[in-house]
Amino acid sequence: MNLTITDKASSFYKQEMKLSEGDTVSFFVRVGGVGSGGFSVGIYRGTPDMDYKSTEQAGVIFCVTEEDQWYFDGMVIDYHEDYGEVTFNNKNMDDVSNP
Repeated sequence: MNLTITDKASSFYKQEMKLSEGDTVSFFVRVGGVGSGGFSVGIYRGTPDMDYKSTEQAGVIFCVTEEDQWYFDGMVIDYHEDYGEVTFNNKNMDDVSNP
């Protein structure tokens, strides 16, 4: 799996979630409700209960289950300072909110 988490995004998560070096965060695919148009990224502190792949950035371990790799493979997670939010871009999908 090719998942990139930029230094800016990792710093944002460390600050907002009060993470320390060695902490683990997991990303997962969220299926939207009625009228939402598709998928989005969910996040929680901890390690998945099933098989997963991980990448380390700035001392934090970021995990994605093997079941959700289809969505995250090729994704770049960044932090957009002007908007004050995390961005999710995947060159393999034109629209990550409705792949």
